[in-house]
Amino acid sequence: MSFAALLRLRRPRLLRPVPRPQRWNRRRGSGCEPPAGAAVRIGCASGFWGDTAAAVPQLLYGGKLDFLVFDYLSEITMSLLTAAKARSPVLGYAPDFISTAMAPYIKDIHRKGIRVISNAGGINPLACAAALQEVAEKADIDLKIAVITGDDLMSEKENLRGAGITDLESGKPFPDSVHSMNVYLGARPISRALDLGADVVITGRCVDSGIVLGALIHSFGWNRDEFDLLAAGSLAGHLIECGAQCTGGIFTDWHVVPDWHNIGFPIVECSSEGDLIISKPPDTGGLISFGTVAEQLVYELGNPQRYLLPDVTCDFSEVSITEIPGFEGGAVKVHGAKGSPPSTFYKVGATYLDGFRATAVCPVGGPKAVQKGKLTAESILKRTRFMFSQLGYEDYSAVNIQVLGSEDTYGPHARRSIDGQGPREAVIWLAVHHKQKEALEIFSKEIAPAGAGMAPGLTGVIGGRPRISPVLKPFFFRYPKSNVQINLFLNGQYVETFEEDLTFTSDEAVSFDPPRINSELKDLPSGHHTYRLEDLAYTRSGDKGNSANIGVIARHPLYYPYLKKTLTAQALENYFEHLLEREKPEEELVSRYELPGIHALNFVLKNSLGGGGIASLRSDPQGKALGQMLLDFQIKNVPDLKSLIE
Repeated sequence: MSFAALLRLRRPRLLRPVPRPQRWNRRRGSGCEPPAGAAVRIGCASGFWGDTAAAVPQLLYGGKLDFLVFDYLSEITMSLLTAAKARSPVLGYAPDFISTAMAPYIKDIHRKGIRVISNAGGINPLACAAALQEVAEKADIDLKIAVITGDDLMSEKENLRGAGITDLESGKPFPDSVHSMNVYLGARPISRALDLGADVVITGRCVDSGIVLGALIHSFGWNRDEFDLLAAGSLAGHLIECGAQCTGGIFTDWHVVPDWHNIGFPIVECSSEGDLIISKPPDTGGLISFGTVAEQLVYELGNPQRYLLPDVTCDFSEVSITEIPGFEGGAVKVHGAKGSPPSTFYKVGATYLDGFRATAVCPVGGPKAVQKGKLTAESILKRTRFMFSQLGYEDYSAVNIQVLGSEDTYGPHARRSIDGQGPREAVIWLAVHHKQKEALEIFSKEIAPAGAGMAPGLTGVIGGRPRISPVLKPFFFRYPKSNVQINLFLNGQYVETFEEDLTFTSDEAVSFDPPRINSELKDLPSGHHTYRLEDLAYTRSGDKGNSANIGVIARHPLYYPYLKKTLTAQALENYFEHLLEREKPEEELVSRYELPGIHALNFVLKNSLGGGGIASLRSDPQGKALGQMLLDFQIKNVPDLKSLIE
């Protein structure tokens, strides 16, 4: 490929100012069908359980919303909520939804006619709805609160145990000690609840994007076989479901994002034709740009051509993101999602008990802090192992020693200090796993004595004596949709059983030709320049179970061919080899996928998180820093690429 050919890759990323489409909502509309070009505005005020309380008022008073959605659930959250319900039958949902998100604003939400959708129900959605009903009664407002149940499969545990079910990723057999088991439900039950007049819809486990797609199906009456529209609606949900992560939060170019203290939360404006505009409320911080939204597009993504959801199988590989001028804080138009029939199966996320864990975190200061930290951690393990042998306990199932500040997680890519002594401040991270809780009680008591009998400079134990908690490992499998009974409740009363229509489904395997390094890449001009990946690309990483993904988005289309040529699956496997756990000698642990619509690559790193979630003993169990670590990867022997875009 010549320089002239490269230059032809240039394309503008700016649209001319576009007229805003007419807003429409089925409940407020004059007819059953939306007018052509009508739009619905949906704001997301929570990307996880524990998100900021600042989101609701800015979206409520400045967002001009039709719907307000809250996403609280993750695999880790489900484990925590399961443990909470085990302590009390009235727990098991996200209490922040009641006390922080709804109670202070419930009158204004009701007055403005904004309808609310949330998966805050966790594993106890009826209890969540009952708590919200109490808040509504105290506020003297009449709310129709719908609840969707049916995701909890624990009643089927014994039937499933002998059914030959294996984990989708590892192939391991169905576990003996299942702690929780929940179906990822789709958007149709949500849309049905809205059709029944619900002001608030509370679900248990559902796909994150479903809380947005359900509102759009209800508003526009999209049919089950309108797969491109369903894919567009799912993309709308995927882009805003993590809250501020698409408005400048955790952005590669964090230094250009203003006013983190008042970061705006995302709003998606979707038309009946599936056109999307992502923006945020006025007078808020943050940034919406090609880069911020593209990073969220690749977040927690696998194969972009086969993004499997209950309502549609999405192809996001050709999605384009175009900046729109004239919006305060930025806005983008998103286009190009394609859809095909979904499977006849739901995905199920289960957790099972596998012993106990504890983590000690201790700051250490002074010369040779790293060496002191490592020797202290090793000595604590040596002492407690001796105690175990005396008391008849087995050895630890697993241990992880890290000294934060020494770049342990970088492995061979760590930078060493000039004087060879390392930093004078560090933090010991000592995490252990054992089958018996009593053994970890010994470990927990032996951390503080290190401050008096081991290295100098230990300043304390962060959080006090390490807390012992159960290890709940994830287990994923598929389950027939026809076997799941989904019930709808309204104000605590059973209304109907939702019937899943399997007419437009397909379980046929779809094959895709793997991308090949074609002659254009082989013939790329070379040169004497070397760039850090950060100079040429944005990155974003996330997790799914024990796998991580890293999305790499070219800052300019001209850079994309060089990224494709250099960043192969093997190159990333070599780079992160110190973090990958190989179960078979010849196993390929990194897969690469392409998203040419945004000039991006997506890498999936299998067995890269030490078990993932609360099962991992690592300081980064969700792979949040992997994308950042990759920014130092060097792109070598290339021309002066920066001069091509100046």
